[in-house]
Amino acid sequence: MSEVATKTLPVQPRKKQKKLKPARKQVKPGDVVKTEAVQTGKEYNIWYNKWAGGDREDNYSNKVKSQTRCNIKRDAGLTRANTTGNKYTCLFFARGCCPYGWECEYRHTIPDPEDVLPDTSKDCFARDKFADYRDDMGGVGSFNRQNRTLYIGRIKECASAAETEEVIIRHFKEWGPIEKIRILQYRSVAFVTYTDEFAAQFAKEAMACQSLDNDEILNVRWATEDPNPESKQQEKRRLEEMGQEAIRERMDPRIVDAMRAVRALEEGVDPNDAEYEVEEMEDEEEDEQEDGRQTKRRRMEIEDVQPQQQQPQALGILSADTIESLKYFAEIRQRTGATPVPVVKKALLPAAPKPAGLGLADYGSDDDDE
Repeated sequence: MSEVATKTLPVQPRKKQKKLKPARKQVKPGDVVKTEAVQTGKEYNIWYNKWAGGDREDNYSNKVKSQTRCNIKRDAGLTRANTTGNKYTCLFFARGCCPYGWECEYRHTIPDPEDVLPDTSKDCFARDKFADYRDDMGGVGSFNRQNRTLYIGRIKECASAAETEEVIIRHFKEWGPIEKIRILQYRSVAFVTYTDEFAAQFAKEAMACQSLDNDEILNVRWATEDPNPESKQQEKRRLEEMGQEAIRERMDPRIVDAMRAVRALEEGVDPNDAEYEVEEMEDEEEDEQEDGRQTKRRRMEIEDVQPQQQQPQALGILSADTIESLKYFAEIRQRTGATPVPVVKKALLPAAPKPAGLGLADYGSDDDDE
């Protein structure tokens, strides 16, 4: 049985970027030879980039190593996108084969996680996401989930897991800060989790069909959701913190300070006191818990009241209103001893059955000729 090695890396502070120079042209037009997949079937699927009906082994053996690779220190630079305001990154720059250089309409830098893209349904390369992942977990990805983990297959492992981990970190940290790495030893598989989704999108394109220290051809795909409950809780808390941080950034700090000052005056304390800030945070947490308890209590009360408010069901041939009217007259008779004349609406009484074979007399006519 294979061993699993997981390592969480310390988050390093982001270094300040140096002043960029104009981007260089990574390749010359015509240098990259476009190779087509060997025909192994009758129909070519442009979505999966392979022939339909072929053998799975053919698909494995037809993987060709990429002819180019991006080098951030050498290739990153300014383009026209820095003057036009385009925040999307060049896909060919990530693959190391952009022939335009500083004339490119897209950025030639690693995506900045602090940038807000105009359309959240697109990735950092301006490609449309989809509702579901592809069957092979390739392609652009899904807009229903924020995925920061890559599946790395076909790794040639070293003598130990530590050496394999060092090689993976050295090749993948170039595209962004790494949060953790998980290696499935003796299975040639690793999972790399970045601290930002844009870095994972860039790394997926930059490392597709690349090699590490050996002649392997990597199979880089999106990773499925981690079934570990602790990982799910951590991801949930991370998304909640991101949402709260985004709300705080959009709020006017003057309004927040004014609300804190008013609350401090009502309680008769100094709003600049550090202890008051701690007490205020604890009060907010208690208020949230109390709101949750009140909501649960209100829901239970509603569930208890609903069965009592259900309308009486009809029994037999008499309707529910008719039964209630008879009960009312019975109570009056017990109190007064007299028999009241029941006044029951005709619509409440059950309709008498009609004799069969009346013909047109049912419609109010005594003569068949009418």
